[in-house]
Amino acid sequence: MAYPTVDKTYGLKPINRLDGLPYAGAIRQIPVAAAYATAILNGDTVSIDTNGYLVAKTTSNSGDSVGVLVGCQYVNSNGQTVEGQYYPAAASTSTALAFGYVVDDPNAVFKVVSVANSTTTTPTAYSRAIVGSNVALATATGSTTTGDSYYGINGASADTTNTLPVRVVDVVPESATGPRDNSSTTYYEFLVKFNLHQYTDTTGI
Repeated sequence: MAYPTVDKTYGLKPINRLDGLPYAGAIRQIPVAAAYATAILNGDTVSIDTNGYLVAKTTSNSGDSVGVLVGCQYVNSNGQTVEGQYYPAAASTSTALAFGYVVDDPNAVFKVVSVANSTTTTPTAYSRAIVGSNVALATATGSTTTGDSYYGINGASADTTNTLPVRVVDVVPESATGPRDNSSTTYYEFLVKFNLHQYTDTTGI
């Protein structure tokens, strides 16, 4: 069966850990402030603010993240507890906290689509030469219809700059545009980990 065509970014999807162990579904529930007014999509990067609440991480080229949102729980205007694919803007009432389900392991490895700038959702293939580099995120707004993120990585930003938020770990071989033993072959998907993570930043929040 052919590998699916990659026609759009889809956020960051947990695959395994840096030590090779598979991702087994571990998450942490982190509170979102009541009536938080920004939607957080499934696959978006997130961070913890100075009040200890989960917020969207929309800065593409700098700053620490705490992980990636993979779901949430909130209380809607009817007082019903909702388990959701994503956090809708101001979903929770003014008196009820929501909780984001976050893959917050600093050593988690994610699959992600590469693009050519920080705002597009159109895939651009890059060679293995960006493996080991740090890159900026691409932070296009996702779909509130599906709840899916449109985040990706900006392959054009690949560099040794230590303030870039994500490190490229490897290619996704199945997304190759040609023979995998050819150094000029390019790939649409890559494996990444956080280069800047709130749990490993010695300064703290």
